Amino acid sequence: MKKLIIPVAALCLTLSGCAELQQVAQQLPQSVGVTNADIASGLREALDKGIEKQVSKLTATDGFYKNQMVKILLPEELQKVDSGLRKVGLGSLADEGLKVLNRAAEDAVKEATPIFVSAVKNMTFNDARNILLGNESAATSYLQTTTTTQLYAKFNPVIKSSFSKVGADTVWANIITKYNALPLVKKVNPDLTDYTTNKALEGVFKMIAVEEKEIRTNISERSSTLLQRVFALQDNKS
Repeated sequence: MKKLIIPVAALCLTLSGCAELQQVAQQLPQSVGVTNADIASGLREALDKGIEKQVSKLTATDGFYKNQMVKILLPEELQKVDSGLRKVGLGSLADEGLKVLNRAAEDAVKEATPIFVSAVKNMTFNDARNILLGNESAATSYLQTTTTTQLYAKFNPVIKSSFSKVGADTVWANIITKYNALPLVKKVNPDLTDYTTNKALEGVFKMIAVEEKEIRTNISERSSTLLQRVFALQDNKS
């Protein structure tokens, strides 16, 4: 089985505090000059390239809005709102409504990294083994299973607050009021906080999966001598 150390590398901030993961490291095949301390350092370095890299991208301005992989589009219920507003010359208002949803998601994702670190601290030996021996998205799947409930609880109030901060509540109140005033339309009243929270979660896990696959399969992602030496252990593991 090749390239199996990377998922843990994308997750573990402080391997020295993870007793079970130390046991895993001790069971890995040893290569000349590569110690367990090297493996721990390599995992921390990979974290900097993994979760931190992708979460930072998403929290930047336009991290969601200009990233077509994770850009939050309107829910089906509001697609007709968007179309209706554009037909009556209110396209700019529709565009602004979409942008503020993505701005709120960018704010919320700042809460993600501490929760990921906590999930790793609670990782059992079986968790670690399954990730090491898993498929190209094993680490992402582990994070989804262990953090989604906590992330939702963190994201939801941040998004609700962000709606107020970026003016999304006002924008969408205006949008929905104008749309509901159009003749012969079915009135709408969507829960945009819940919708945006779930879409923000989808975006985070999608980008982590992208990075996990890159580190597993792209040798050029091993940008230091330490990473090259540590990951070579897994490349050669059968």
